[in-house]
Amino acid sequence: MSKAEIQIFSGRNSSYLVKEICNNLHLPVGKCRIVNFNDGEIWVKYNDNIRGKDVYIVQTTNPPADNIMELLIMIDAAVRASANRVTAVIPYFGYARQDRKDMPRVSITAKLVANLLTEAGVDRIITMDLHAPQLQGFFDIPVDHLYCSVLFIKYFKHKKLKNLAVAAPDVGGSKRARVYAKELGADLILIDKRRPRPNVAEVMNIIGEVEGKNVLIIDDLIDTANTFVAAVDALKKAGAGDIYGAATHPILSGQAVEKINNSCITKLVVSNTIPIHVKSPKIEVLDVSKLLSNTIIRTNENQSISALFKVE
Repeated sequence: MSKAEIQIFSGRNSSYLVKEICNNLHLPVGKCRIVNFNDGEIWVKYNDNIRGKDVYIVQTTNPPADNIMELLIMIDAAVRASANRVTAVIPYFGYARQDRKDMPRVSITAKLVANLLTEAGVDRIITMDLHAPQLQGFFDIPVDHLYCSVLFIKYFKHKKLKNLAVAAPDVGGSKRARVYAKELGADLILIDKRRPRPNVAEVMNIIGEVEGKNVLIIDDLIDTANTFVAAVDALKKAGAGDIYGAATHPILSGQAVEKINNSCITKLVVSNTIPIHVKSPKIEVLDVSKLLSNTIIRTNENQSISALFKVE
């Protein structure tokens, strides 16, 4: 397949990413009209002829739910327009945290969203840093799971932080933190926490030596920042020096940015998988568009995706 047979379209939530992706690939942004009727219903029309083309639809699916609905409608319209292959590029996969029945009478919404995407007719999913990698098993179609770690590790290697330890904010993130610790030549710290109710976290215990160390906290996302700030406070009380954070998806709901600004964090590094509408001197944003561009072209040419994650 050649570049001439690729067409990349953007949902309204990811136009900033698609512009950079297409610039990287020297391709025009696909022409597509998306409007809301007066009652709120979403309407999609492809202005370009996509018959027989490989179509890539980029849409990150953070709230509101209209972002997911818009993606589903775009997929359906592309299938009905006789696209050869439809790939959904979802930098942030919404509802990924609802991946199991952790109490009676609740939905496994991540599986529901996977089913909706498949039924809409998508042929392949490209996504980044799922909350739990095993979510790939919810799909019966190929899923390319990308990792922002290649960007974060390069960033922190360049900083050359001395006496560094990498911390996982909970036991579930220990595998991710271990990868960073190995690549950065740092010690590993685990934070044992208890969550009495959703969006409320209480740090219970720190496992590992913290006194006098600079610490990097690794997570896949930051939502309310309660867990993150609690981890920062606990590490500082335990004698940590400078504290950094790295999180792929900056949801930053509610008063999250204010909490981060008021914390003793030195710098929080995030990616632009989600559009960020606020600015903070403590938050730095890394661009994932080149990684997504390389993934799209490798997918189109049936090349290895894993080769993109070799840290140099």
